[in-house]
Formats: sequence, C-alpha cells, structure tokens
Amino acid sequence: MKYEVVIGLETHAELDTESKLFCGCSTKFGSEPNTQTCPVCLGLPGVLPVMNKKAFEYSLKAAVALYCEINQFTNFDRKSYYYPDLPKNYQTSQNYFNIGNNGYVDMVVAGKEKRISIHNVHLEEEAGKLIHPESSDANYSLVDFNRAGVPLLEIVTQPDMRSIEEVESYMQTLRNILLYIGVSDCKMQEGSLRFEASISLREQGSAIYGNRVEIKNLNSMKAVSKVLTYEISRQSELLDKGEDVLMETRLWDDVNSSSRRMRSKEESHDYRYFPEPDLVPFWIKQEWIDETMATIPELAVSKRQRFVKEYSLSDYDAGILTDDKLLADYFEECVGLSQDSPKELSNWIINDVLRELKERKLNVQHFVISPKMLTELVKIKPTIGSSIAKEVFVEMINTGKSAHAIVKEKDLVQIDDTSELNEIVIKVIGDNPKAAEDYGQGKKNALAFLIGQTMKITKGKANPKILTELFKQRLSSISQ
Repeated sequence: MKYEVVIGLETHAELDTESKLFCGCSTKFGSEPNTQTCPVCLGLPGVLPVMNKKAFEYSLKAAVALYCEINQFTNFDRKSYYYPDLPKNYQTSQNYFNIGNNGYVDMVVAGKEKRISIHNVHLEEEAGKLIHPESSDANYSLVDFNRAGVPLLEIVTQPDMRSIEEVESYMQTLRNILLYIGVSDCKMQEGSLRFEASISLREQGSAIYGNRVEIKNLNSMKAVSKVLTYEISRQSELLDKGEDVLMETRLWDDVNSSSRRMRSKEESHDYRYFPEPDLVPFWIKQEWIDETMATIPELAVSKRQRFVKEYSLSDYDAGILTDDKLLADYFEECVGLSQDSPKELSNWIINDVLRELKERKLNVQHFVISPKMLTELVKIKPTIGSSIAKEVFVEMINTGKSAHAIVKEKDLVQIDDTSELNEIVIKVIGDNPKAAEDYGQGKKNALAFLIGQTMKITKGKANPKILTELFKQRLSSISQ
C-alpha cells in the first residue's frame, strides 16, 4: 500500500450500576421515556451532585485492569459544550486529572502479539437520547432524559493501530476485559458500549501524522469496520489527487454505507474546561489501589494461553472458550469434574452447547445442562456411542433429566456383545444378498448400507466399531 493507516479509538462504556452518577435515579434500560429523572439529572437550578461510589470504584478497577498509572489526586471538570440531550448544557467529565493514564492492552492479531497504548481512562456522565420521528416531513425531535447522568467510562487509546484487523482485535479484547472484571454489561444493542474512531493516512515511511478524521458514536463493531474501510478508500482518493484531508468530525450513514461531515474537529480548548465547583477532589490512597488490584480476575488473554498449555487445546478452541467469562468458567468446572477429557469437553461445548445457546438466545449461566450433567454424559458416551449420546444431549435439554436417567429409561446402552452382534450380522447379510455380492465386487458403499440396516434393527445401539469388523470378516469369508 502507498499509505500507512493510523487509527486510534475512544470507547464509551456505561458502567453497570443501579443508579446514576450524581443522583439516585435508576439506570434500568427500556423504561418509559423520562420516567427515570429528578432535579439533579435534569439540571434544575440549585441542585448539587453527589458522586456514586460504586461508579468511581468501577472506573478505578478498569484503569487498574488496563495497567494504567493511577492519579492519586483526581477531580472533575465542566466540559462547556451544547448537548441538546443533556439539560445542563455542559457535561461533567475529567480533563486535567484523569483516573488513569499511560496504560495498555495486550492482544493477539493473526497469531502475533500486539500492544495498544492507553492514553487515559476517565469517568463522565452520559447524555440523554434524541428520538427523531420516522416521517420525512417531521420538523421536530423528541428527547428522552432517562439516560442522562448514567455513569460513562471513556477509554482513549494512542494512535497505535495500523489495520482494521488490529482494531477488531482491540475492540473484542477490551470488551472481554470489561466483562471479565464486571464493570459493564457491554450490550451494544442497548448502547452500553460505543466507539469513536480517529483515522488518518500518511505515506509509507513518513513519521508525520496526516490530518485525522473522527467518526462519532459507532454502536457496533461491524459499523467500526465498515466506516474505517470507507474512510481508507475516501482519504486515499483525496491524497492521490493531491487534495488535503480535512480535520473534521464525521457521522456514519449505515443505510448509504458512507460517512458525512458533521463539523470541524474540536480541540480541548474548544470545550473551555474548568474544574467542577460542585464536586470535591478525590485522593486515591495506595491502599485502595492495592485492594482494587487484588480483585482483578485472570483475564481472557492469560486464560486463553493457560487453556492451550494446561489442557492441550488449540489456540482457536481456547479463544472461543475464553471469549465469554461465563463459558470459560463453565468449561473449567466441567474439567474439574472430569480430569481425563478436557479436549472432548471442549468439543461438546463449542459444537453442541454453543449451538443450543445461540438457538435459544441464552447465556450458559441459564443453560439447563449443568457442568455436572455434561461431564456425566461424556463419561457414559463409550457405553452408548456417539450418535446416541447426541440424542441423549437433546433429551437432556428438553426434559432436564440426567444422562443416566435417560439412558436407563430408554434402554439405550450400546450393544458390545460380539456373539449377539454376530448373529445380527449373519441375518442382515442373509436378508441382503445383493449388497453382500456388491461388496465382494469392490463396491465399498455396500458395507455402509449393511451397517445402516443393522443400526435400524438395533435402534442405533450396536457398537459401530465392532460391527464394522464383524461385517468385514464375514463378507471376506463369503467372497473367498
């Protein structure tokens, strides 16, 4: 490529608290418009904000998990900017003393490790939501203030990403970190996780950054990938023509798959920040930082590496299992109950459990088959065979019964008795002489037909390995 792509991301994650950042109003999603408001979050005269301790603790926890340098002195600032959906007409945020600076995220892209530097992590209040009528001739918009004042964590990277693949890996890795430490539900469909991308191009080998373009409020990872693909093409064409890329903020039009200009790019001084006079500064003692650090669980990247080493899983399988903390916990609980079969348990979870969860739109926490039930099924599979085990799995989901109970109830134990199976083999060959003749003439499909007939007679309970050997022996003696 003629140009090098330079990308940075801002991530906005709503914190998973029950009440808003500066008042006691609920943060519950989906309530009737403007039913979760009070004088504080409506910005009425004379009100005073009170900091939500849980929100501050969650912000500190995120900054620690992202290996940031924690500012032991931090305070809040007023960001002077007109928000039609934030009734105070300014936003309470952090500019001069963020909670954390100079952190990083380690991730894997195409099998290689990459580190993305975090510029800062800070806490601010969410804006409300504008609702635009669907009618094309409508000349008004409505506003819902339920979301105004919800605790919002902003995570800003350095411009360290050089491809869309790196951006996608970063977004997924960061989402996993926030989910693993339990500070946000990261439900993008509910607006709990959003991204803003900054992108510029420069000639390969140049040390000078090009003019950056920022794209606001991208509420899906797919939208981020789309807009970056579009911007790379748009900016490349401008540079090829010898034209300048304007430093501006743009919006993504998903319907037309294009970005459009919103306004010129603001700088920090455009917001006229000044310290928030209604909130006291905060001192974060080292003891608090140490206590927070002790609560950080094993994160997805480390867990994936351990799964590969400890359980001999492929990197791909380990990646799927650790993509969801609840699924990783489910797998490890299974392994703890059945030490001999981590690979087989992994296969069941990835191929069968995940399929059922997707179809039923459940997370594994609400799955009817517990780790104990799944390990029991895996343990008795040799006695019932793979195909019957799949049927038992489905029956377990439908009834909630254990594998042992279903196998006993339906008499599904596999037939391993060679004498019994040999008698059935003789009968099947006798009933199907043409298939036996075809096999003797080298038509291998005839063997599959004969085995299929036997499975019908035994209702799938015949041991397929023993059955295959018996047929081969009997048919060989006939052909001789």
